[in-house]
Amino acid sequence: MTDKANSRSITTNQQGVHEKLEEVVVRHLRAEFKKPIAAHTQAAFDEVNAKVQEFSGPIILDSCCGVGESTANLAKLHPDALVIGIDKSAHRLDKHDVEYKQTESGQYILVQADLNDFWRLVHRANWQPTHHYLLYPNPWPKSKHLQRRWHGGAIFPTIVAIGGQLELRSNWKIYVEEFAAALALTGHAADVELYQAEQSITPFERKYWASGQQSHRLVINLPHL
Repeated sequence: MTDKANSRSITTNQQGVHEKLEEVVVRHLRAEFKKPIAAHTQAAFDEVNAKVQEFSGPIILDSCCGVGESTANLAKLHPDALVIGIDKSAHRLDKHDVEYKQTESGQYILVQADLNDFWRLVHRANWQPTHHYLLYPNPWPKSKHLQRRWHGGAIFPTIVAIGGQLELRSNWKIYVEEFAAALALTGHAADVELYQAEQSITPFERKYWASGQQSHRLVINLPHL
């Protein structure tokens, strides 16, 4: 696994939390997300759900898992759990066994699916994950793309409703600050903190740190709604 230490820092035209964040989040909190579930995500969910229903231990979500290295590492950290890594890109997931698969310890599944649909299906099926990791999601740093960020999208209320210990990490502090501000609008307070560790668990994390960039995170325990 070779990640070059040449990752560029985030370039943005925002100076802080987006001025329209509250307006956008409140609008989504008040409206039901009615987008139809895509057939391929429904099929993928049904296959994984069968395994989840048979599993008697904790369920952990690794959303936006990319090549799945984080999923494998989280499975080692939580050996009693079934860790489910979800990403929309088949190209990224196909790299897993070739470059990024870790030891065989731990139990995990990788799924290609649209998270806007998959998360709603998780909530409807009442999975109640113990942990939910969002590690380095696409930051969409241009101000005009606020609603492409997870906390600015119509799916945000579902992310909150899924519950469990939610951990978000990003190399763009504003992203984490915005997510915390969005959570506050749902009645959940979360602190934004600098995150450092001896070892990275995702390729992006490894590349960012090797480039001298910092990570920030929030960790919050959310009820299952």
